[in-house]
Amino acid sequence: MASYEVRWKASAVKDLKKIEPKRIPRIIESVESLRIDPFPSGSHKLRKTERIYRIRIGEYRLLYEVDTQAKKIIIYYIRHRREAYRIRI
Repeated sequence: MASYEVRWKASAVKDLKKIEPKRIPRIIESVESLRIDPFPSGSHKLRKTERIYRIRIGEYRLLYEVDTQAKKIIIYYIRHRREAYRIRI
């Protein structure tokens, strides 16, 4: 299986900077694992979207888009579960 290219939106980088430093390695590890398997067990497609998915990483939710033809993953947000579903993509 070919690996996917991961791109970070500025919003995701900004979210990552707000997270406690001890939690960041687990999040980065999860993002890197998406390169090999963009649809891991536990990933859910968001309603009313065509290619937006979310995965749970502890108390955080990672929202990302998968373009299977171009082999790209775009990371949009990394938010605490309280705030993750209040956003618009």
